[in-house]
Amino acid sequence: MEVRKSVDFFLCLRYNAHMVDLSFYQKRNINNLKRIEGLLKELPSFVEEYFLGIENQTSTLTRLNYAYDLRIFFDYLSNQCLRGKAVRSITLPDLEAVSGTDIERFLSYLSHYEFRGAYESCNERAKARKLSTIRALFKYFFKKDKIKVDNAAKVSMPKLHEKEIIRLEPNEIVDLLNCADSGSGMSNHQRAFHDKTRIRDVAILTLFLGTGIRISELVGLNNEDIDFTSNSFKVTRKGGNQAILYFSDEVADALARYMAYKEDDLHVSEQEHALFLSLKMRRISVRAVENLVKKYSKLVSPLKKISPHKLRSTYGTQLYRETKDIYIVADVLGHKDVNTTRKHYAAIQEDARRNVAGKVRLREPDPDDDDTQH
Repeated sequence: MEVRKSVDFFLCLRYNAHMVDLSFYQKRNINNLKRIEGLLKELPSFVEEYFLGIENQTSTLTRLNYAYDLRIFFDYLSNQCLRGKAVRSITLPDLEAVSGTDIERFLSYLSHYEFRGAYESCNERAKARKLSTIRALFKYFFKKDKIKVDNAAKVSMPKLHEKEIIRLEPNEIVDLLNCADSGSGMSNHQRAFHDKTRIRDVAILTLFLGTGIRISELVGLNNEDIDFTSNSFKVTRKGGNQAILYFSDEVADALARYMAYKEDDLHVSEQEHALFLSLKMRRISVRAVENLVKKYSKLVSPLKKISPHKLRSTYGTQLYRETKDIYIVADVLGHKDVNTTRKHYAAIQEDARRNVAGKVRLREPDPDDDDTQH
């Protein structure tokens, strides 16, 4: 195919692709570490020891989320349990004195609370995540014999209700890609930008829907990660592990068309190795990808709130319907636990229920019944 030949420029780049990957993910980790460093200055001094202890078992993003959760927790303790004692002055004996009831009250407080002048609220999943963070902190210092009791372990996790599974149906997938390709339904202002991003946006949506890639994995892709000879690409998964994934000819065509378009664009620097670029010719951001998915999905399916993760769910559902193999779906999507796959992709349960609906016969049909003879 002619359009594929035009990507030889990218396939022949003499560049250490591994170092390119590291530069992107290292940059992200450095930004996370800077944020963590700033947050630690607001937390009790012993939290720094905890973060050091879990550094080799957790990602920077996990620790950053822990820091945000603990900031709210210790602010609550300062104002509600410790009579205004400054957060930085809270000690391990103070932590040990926190009862299970104190933590349960904190969870209730999270339903509607004020933090630094802003009113916030947490749903059951946000509460569960914060309780997990608190439990991990207590468990660490209890195992280190720094506190004598682990009261957080006595607090039950909030009951989590199953979330509604939102995904695109096959006809909606077609409508989404056609909309991104044609710009139908857009305002004049949107069309002005669409002319510049159409080929890129189709490639992004096709890659999401054709591989189930995570948004962080997509944003982190480089030109050198794409191999058209085997229709495969390399991704850096959660936790930093790398994996090789494969794509269809349909995905290959969309990617090749976009890469050929970039090759002809004189504004693209030869030093820029990011696969997907913004209008400023730099690596596209997570927020920008979220916005473009939202823009097109609102045009074709306004009643569904479609995000990049919902496109991932759509792919997982479609893949299960084609293979009937939950283990393959889990492997392709990068789920460590197959139960995660089963929980997130409703079609697995729906199709199973549909398939067994007629298996149990209550009465054999009467051969003399007139209705059974027609």
